[in-house]
Formats: sequence, structure tokens, C-alpha cells
Amino acid sequence: MLLPRFLLAALTLWLLDFLCIRRKLLMKMRESDLASPDDPPMCVSDSNKMFTLESLRAVWYGQKLDFFKTARLGGAAPNTEVVPLDNARRRGTRRILDYARGRRPLRVARQYADIADSLLVYIEEAHPSDGWVSSDAPYQIPRHRCLEDRLRAAELMNQKVPESAIVVDTMENSSNSAYGAYFERLYILKDEKVVYQGGRGPEGYRISELRDWLERYRNELEASDAPVVVHV
Repeated sequence: MLLPRFLLAALTLWLLDFLCIRRKLLMKMRESDLASPDDPPMCVSDSNKMFTLESLRAVWYGQKLDFFKTARLGGAAPNTEVVPLDNARRRGTRRILDYARGRRPLRVARQYADIADSLLVYIEEAHPSDGWVSSDAPYQIPRHRCLEDRLRAAELMNQKVPESAIVVDTMENSSNSAYGAYFERLYILKDEKVVYQGGRGPEGYRISELRDWLERYRNELEASDAPVVVHV
């Protein structure tokens, strides 16, 4: 089952190295995204090579994680280990579900703070400077060789979005493996179950879908007048 998906992805990457095809495809994707301003547009500059040995390795790795992930829609949410930035010196770990409101203090997304907690788990680099490098990346960060590398990289993100609660995946990549998060992915957990599972990024990364789910959930709460909090 993995091989046909991988071969199709490899063919797509090869075609995208033809600039005329790349520009036409990106233009169509941007046009389709106009109806959903929440979704980040796909941006690939002409200087980026798409079909390389490193890109094929990254695609195969991501598809394999997605296939073998334990997080499934409607199933139990994997309670994997993470490392909080403020606990880095003590090398202490927590569990993802520890960050549910009522268990530990947590900063939340402002717009949905009344119904949802939010947590950003920083995983391994999608485009490391010593791997499938991207000239579009704002920072050139090499592969994380140790936990300190990953914490330093996450701190850069924390400086950009200080209102977000950020933790990092362990060096065993337990969260990435359990949730099939590579390159990036959105989830909603409720009552320790997966109630929303976004597609694999970048093309499946749809903030608009997550927002629609939260809006429906808020409407349901207002109709029932029952204050229940989910975890994003």
C-alpha cells in the first residue's frame, strides 16, 4: 500500500522540477485557497530542487509514519512524552494529555480560549539544512542531533509566537511517530480521544477545517449550555 503512494509522490516531485509545471500548479493551489484565508498558501521558490535523494527519503519517511501511526480518528489519543521548554534544564518530561486545562496551567489560543486548550509540539525538522533543504525557510536549521538542538530550534518559534504553549518531541520522536505528524499536522483531542485528524502537511494542513470544527463545537455547546473543554 505504501509503494504506490510513494511512487506517485516521487513522480509529482519530478514534474515539479519543471518550472512551468510548478508555477502553474502553485497558481492553481493559491486560487483554490482564496476561499480559505486561514490556510497558509503553498510557496516554493524556483531555486528549490524537489526531486532529490533527500526529498525522496523525507517523503518515504513521512508516508511510513502516517501508515503506522497509532492515532486514529475516533480512537484513543496517544499520551506521548514531550519536553516543556521551561523544564529543559532539568530534562524533565511530561505527557501530552497533562496539558489539558485543569491539570496544568496552559496558555490558549485567544479566539477559542473559552472552549479549547492549545498545544504546539515541535518535532524534527522537515527541511533541515543538511537534508531536504529549502531556501524558502526563514531559518536554516540542521538535523537535531540531541535534545538541546531541538530545544534551541523550538525557542526560535517561541520568540515568534510567545502566546503559544510549545513543547518539543523527545529524541525518540514518540509524538511524531504516534501521530504521524511529519511534516506537520493538526489534531483535536476530546475526552482523551481523537475527534479531528487533519491531513499531512503541507498540502493537507487546513486551519480552516480545524476552525470549522471548533465553530460547530461552540454552537453545540451554546445549544446545550454545557461548558466542556477540548484540547487542540
